[in-house]
Amino acid sequence: METATPQIQTIVSMPFDENSYVLSLPGQSECLVIDPGFDPQQIESVIAENQLLPVAILCTHGHADHIAGNGYLKDRWPSCPLVIGKGDASKLSDPEGNLSAGYGFNLVSPLADQTVKDGDLLELAGLKLRVRETPGHSCGHVVFVIEGCQPPIVLGGDVLFAGSIGRTDFPDGSFDDLKKSIHEKLFTLPDETVVLSGHGPSTTVGEEKRSNPFVGIECA
Repeated sequence: METATPQIQTIVSMPFDENSYVLSLPGQSECLVIDPGFDPQQIESVIAENQLLPVAILCTHGHADHIAGNGYLKDRWPSCPLVIGKGDASKLSDPEGNLSAGYGFNLVSPLADQTVKDGDLLELAGLKLRVRETPGHSCGHVVFVIEGCQPPIVLGGDVLFAGSIGRTDFPDGSFDDLKKSIHEKLFTLPDETVVLSGHGPSTTVGEEKRSNPFVGIECA
């Protein structure tokens, strides 16, 4: 059964130009918050302006620019569960692991209410989201594939960008792992699949298969 295409609000957080997302189905009040960055007040404003209620905070991975708003949003909506991949859950409370210490500050997020692994299915805000583990940028990175909508949508974090890929020079990063993740977990999706990236504009699986200079099919 096909699901309506969700409405997508993008909030760009400085200083890393990180994309946070608020997703909701048309006519419904429940929403999801994806990767809340350093501007949680703007996320709160988007939620209020659209008369929405967050029912989950989903983090693709545990780096500081993708978790900085967790504490603010959990204070505002204490019962809203915080969800992250099992392999990156420890980064939430570890400034070294989430890389904030390296930038001169110690960021600590609330702990996860739920951890997920490859193949898990989440049913939230009227959407079905399939978890795919995509290590490489971080060891516990996951993406969330929204099933049933057309075109399909991937909440992709820092795996695949328009014409680029996530960094692999962090302590638990690996280019080989990232390339494998992209080829096996993203490039196996339909070409029309929209990838909502953690930085920069959205792209599609087909476009990146054809032209991505790092992991496109000509580089396989």
